Amino acid sequence: MSADTHTADTRTADTRTADTRTADRVEIAELFARLANLLDEHRHDDAHTVYTDDVVVRSPRGGELHGLDEVTAYLRRSRVEGEHTQHVHGDVLVDVDGDHAKATASELTYFYRDGEPPYRTSGLRESCTAVRTPAGWRFSDIRIMLAWLDEK
Repeated sequence: MSADTHTADTRTADTRTADTRTADRVEIAELFARLANLLDEHRHDDAHTVYTDDVVVRSPRGGELHGLDEVTAYLRRSRVEGEHTQHVHGDVLVDVDGDHAKATASELTYFYRDGEPPYRTSGLRESCTAVRTPAGWRFSDIRIMLAWLDEK
């Protein structure tokens, strides 16, 4: 094998690796948007599309929840009739290491009723571990920390 062939093979492998890492980061960042949508749309039975079966969720409102069944039950219990939410994520950072990744995001959550401005807004920080599963990337651990709360 000539030096030129070896260099070309290495560049191709590096490009594939970089492309895979980029695709992984995009898929993991998308988990935040998918989570926001299922929360806002009250699609609690779809939690398996963003969480692993053995997920651990730590949050100011729910405490520490273990497993998909416990998380889904909490989401159903915490729903308030007539209350809507809008979850918005930003500043998403993802660090992929093989089939595991660490991800952080900022979140704004707006609580409102039909046709009215929000009566509660919160700023949150989320720190997550994601794992590659046969169904794609899923959060296996998520810590939600309240930064601030504004209640009208």
